[in-house]
Amino acid sequence: MDGDVFWLAVALVLVIEGLFPFISPGGWRRVFSQVLRLSDGQIRFFGLCSILAGVLWLAWQVA
Repeated sequence: MDGDVFWLAVALVLVIEGLFPFISPGGWRRVFSQVLRLSDGQIRFFGLCSILAGVLWLAWQVA
C-alpha cells in the first residue's frame, strides 16, 4: 500500500511540473533563463526552502 502512495505522489509531481510549460512555454523559458543567471548559493537557498516546505507540509499532514 505504501508503495502505491509513493508512485501516486510521483505521478502528481509530474502532472504539476508539466502544467506550467504546457500552459505557457514562453513564460517557462523566461523563468529558466532567469534561473540560469542565479548563483549556486541562490539556487541552493531555493532548494533548501523547497525541502523545508515539503518536510513541514508532510509533518503537518501526518500529525
